[in-house]
Parts: sequence; C-alpha cells; structure tokens
Amino acid sequence: MKLLNLVFAILFTLTFSDLAAQQTITNVYGRNVQSLNGKWDAIIDLYDQGRKNEIYLNKKPEGKTDFYEYSFENGYRLNVPSDWNSQMPELKYYEGTVWYARRFDVVKESDKRLFLYFGAVSYRCKIYLNGKEIGKHEGGFTPFQIEVTNVVKEKDNFLAVEVNNTRTVDAIPAMAFDWWNYGGITRDVFLVNTPDVFIEDYFIQLDKHKADKIDATVKLSEKSVDMSVTIEIPELKLKQTLKTNSNGEVKASFIVKNLQRWSPASPKQYSVKVSTEKDKVEEEIGFRNVWVKGEDIFLNDKPIFLKSISFHEEIPQRKGRAFSQADAVMLLSEAKALGCNTIRLAHYPQNEYIVRMAEKMGFLLWEEIPIWQGIDFENEATKEKAGKMITEMVMRDKNRCALTFWGVANETQPSKSRNIFLKYLIEKCKSVDTTRLIIAAFDLVRFNRDRHVFVMDDPFIKELDVIAINKYMGWYHPWPISPDKATWDVAKGKPLIVSEFGAEALYGKTGDADVVSSWSEDYQATLYKDNLEMFKHIPNLRGTSPWILFDFRSPFRFHPTHQEGWNRKGLVSDQGYRKKAWYMMKEYYDSIK
Repeated sequence: MKLLNLVFAILFTLTFSDLAAQQTITNVYGRNVQSLNGKWDAIIDLYDQGRKNEIYLNKKPEGKTDFYEYSFENGYRLNVPSDWNSQMPELKYYEGTVWYARRFDVVKESDKRLFLYFGAVSYRCKIYLNGKEIGKHEGGFTPFQIEVTNVVKEKDNFLAVEVNNTRTVDAIPAMAFDWWNYGGITRDVFLVNTPDVFIEDYFIQLDKHKADKIDATVKLSEKSVDMSVTIEIPELKLKQTLKTNSNGEVKASFIVKNLQRWSPASPKQYSVKVSTEKDKVEEEIGFRNVWVKGEDIFLNDKPIFLKSISFHEEIPQRKGRAFSQADAVMLLSEAKALGCNTIRLAHYPQNEYIVRMAEKMGFLLWEEIPIWQGIDFENEATKEKAGKMITEMVMRDKNRCALTFWGVANETQPSKSRNIFLKYLIEKCKSVDTTRLIIAAFDLVRFNRDRHVFVMDDPFIKELDVIAINKYMGWYHPWPISPDKATWDVAKGKPLIVSEFGAEALYGKTGDADVVSSWSEDYQATLYKDNLEMFKHIPNLRGTSPWILFDFRSPFRFHPTHQEGWNRKGLVSDQGYRKKAWYMMKEYYDSIK
C-alpha cells in the first residue's frame, strides 16, 4: 500500500507540474467557456500564515473539540475581475497576500477536457482546487491556464487562489515603478471546455510584404497525424482542408484576390474559421503589411507617421484597474478623439478587451513587458521570467493585426548584461513571430555642447527595427538651446519615435506660462508648444507619443497639493477633463495627413 501511495504521489506531482506549464489556448474568448467572475470570498493574510495553516483545505469543525482560526464564509468579499486596492480603503496601499475562494459546479463529459484560465493575476499566485495545489504563475499581466479535467468534480468544487503583489528585486517590474502596484485577480477567470483533441493554437496573417498572400499555421493539442483541418475565410472565398503532420500541425500559404487590407483609416476585419471534425474556432482577423525601410515605417506599402498616445490600464475616476469592455471603450474613445492612429500600451500587456477593441477601432499597437528601470539584468532567473512573460504576450496577441511593435525595454542603462538580456527577449519574440517590428525606448539622449546637437550613444540600437526616445525637455531637462534650434542627430538611418515627453499640470490651475514649478496648465501648454517646435528638427522622426493620456496613480508623487499620489502629466485629468495641452496635441495630429 505504501508503494502504491508513493507511486500515486509521484504521478500526481508530475501531472500537475506538466499542467501548470501548459501552453495557453489561443483565443479563449472564442471558445466554450463558463465564467467564474463575480464575488469571491477573501482572507487578508498580512503575515503569510495561510499556507502554513492550510486554509486552501477550507476545513470545518466536525467534532466538539475541533476549531479553525480562519473562515472564508461571512468575511470579506471581493469582485473578480478587479484589483483589491480600489475595493476597500484598508487595502489602498496593501502589498502582501490575499486569499480568494469560491465554489462552482460543472458539467463533465467523457470526451471533453476542462481548463482553468486566468486572464491575469497580479503579481504571483498559487492555485488550489479541492484542497490540492494544481499550479502557479508569476507575472501580473499575461494569461495562464491549468488543465483540471481529472481533478474537477461535477458538484461543489472549492477553488482557492493565493495572490501576492509584494515587490521584489528579482520581479518584473522590480522594486520601484511609476504606477500603482495593484494586486488581485485583475482579469477574467474562465473554465474552458474543449474536445479531447482540440485546436490549441493558430497564427493566420498576411505576409510581411505581399498584399495577396496569407500564411497560416494551425496546431492541435495532440501530435495527431493525418487529421483534417479546414481554414475558411468566406468573404475571400477561401476554404482549404489540410492534413496534420507528425506534430499535429498544418502550415500553408494561400493566394487571395480582392483582399482589403486593414489600416487605421479603414480597419477591415474578416471572419476566419478554423475547424476539425471535433472542434471549431471563429474570430475576426485583419490583414496588413508592415515593415521598415531606411528611416521609414511602411504600412500597406505607404510610409506612415505614428500619431500615438500612451495610457495605463487604469480608470482614473474609479482609481482602479481597467478590466472590462466598457473600460476599453472609455480609454480608446479618448485616444480616438485626440486624433491618434497608434497607442503605446504602457508599460505592460493590457487586457484583451483593450487589444481587440483597438484593432476594431483602427489603432496600431505597441505592446511591451515592464522591463523598466531597476531590473536585475544579471539575475538569470529574472531573465527566464522575462522570456516567459514576453512569450505569453506574443502568443496571446499574435493574431491581432493591430499589433505592430513588440517592446523589449523602457529606459534601461547600457551594460553587457543588459544587452544579453534584451537580445534574449528579442529571440523569444522572433521564435513565435518574425513579422512585427522590435522596439525599445531609451532615455539616453544628451545635448552635445560642442556640436550644439542632441545625440545618443547606445550601440544596442542596431538590434532594433525602430528606436524610441523618452525626453522631457522643459520638465526634467532645462532647454540648453532654444527649441527652434534644437537639432537632433540620433539613430541616423533608422525610424525614430519620441515615445515620451510632457509635464505635470493640475487641471484648472492657472499660473505663469514660463515657470516650471507653477504646475499649471499654462506651463504644460508652453512645454508642448516648444516640443512640437523641436520635432521639426528631428530628420528621422516618424512618430510622437506624449506622456500620457490620463493622469494616473503613482506612489512616486509626493506633492501634497499638486499631486496627492497622482502623476499629473495626463492630457486629461483624473476626473476626465481635458487640459489645454490636449487641444494643442489634437491640432498637431489633425495637421498630419
């Protein structure tokens, strides 16, 4: 009996190690899912005693001498999806562990499989089902899943999630970052129901350069050979049935006629269907070409100027994470009103509602993982985490034609270890997708007083398709020369984007237009006017992205009257009011055709 128990324990461990590492299913939102969103019970575990006390077992007193010093019932209740910081005043600044729990029933079928899917949990978590740990994940902005086919019961399943958002030196982001450290189950939770052999992954896109060639790869969940896979795009009169190879994959290219390419001006999408005898997935996909030649970025054979803006995954009026389709509408509508054709999703992969709606509305997207200041580039474990995180990002969004740039870093300092780290991330991106443009943002531009020109010296730029520069002239950097004479000699031969510029201003505050410390809309407007003048003297400038669309929460910001825990660089206030600089940027973007 002991031997049997040992064998079972080993098999159990191996099984769940494998399940926790499984590749995420492509297009969960197009599958048969059971939502687990809603009110969850919660326990705040300030001193991390929950695991020691095995509260994931949810034991109840049975005998007269039994008692337990915890209970999920009749205690705190938290919304899922959402962050915990915005739901209770006591949790506003909380960094630590919170346990979530709920019960659910499910219909089990002998020829079906079940997966527990989390859109994101911030920042690290362990998952327990019916008293057993079944998986864990680190990274607060990418999805993960665990197969639960053989663990779940039809009735009264008890699901517990141990969530921790403590900042650590080996995390991504690390100890200090200029946005709120929201904790919690911040995105959708689903039970995904699939056939026993299902369509696990597909990548369907237009060739990088050719306007009539669609490339498609489909992968089944098992290495089943000679299974039929059908790819259909009815509007293009495309329907092809192919046989899987020994890896359970099909790869093919199709020449199509009369394809209308996606663009910001005309964000055309096509219904695409992928099916097997047992499974079928359908979604809307756009098709476009994007590449770089010399100092230009080409979209559908024409050079394009990126009229961009950044925003955080935050609803300022609610002081909480954005997580719903309604939230996506609010954020993206303000970007559309500004006249933008591009959005930099700062500084992490944002939720799928934002990404998918951005494509429908005609935005090019720059998506990045939070490789920001303070990352420990010499830590091999951190590098592995980053590689996993960027792979999860690319895998989730590779079918979104709006995705134009994969971002690998923001404001990092040159070093051998940094270069090795970032090259590893580029390799990870390209192992999944070679069609997008690789970008990173630098804050290393300096004024050369001998030459009277702005320059930057970082040889890593040769590894990138597009160079982005964060430069806060007139805010963190006083003007060394008048804006009309501020010539740039940076990343010559490559397209350059000014990816951050701006100043803080408290909405409604008036003050001297030439005094930085006025914190006024008037000074912010002056700074924008001066920067727009400087942009005329950057010969390879192919886009601008002011920082930022909305005021956002940040513990970095200590000024008691002008900041109050907010970064006030937004063109729109935390209450949704447009500042003077918004109208200047709107006029600038409207002038660019």
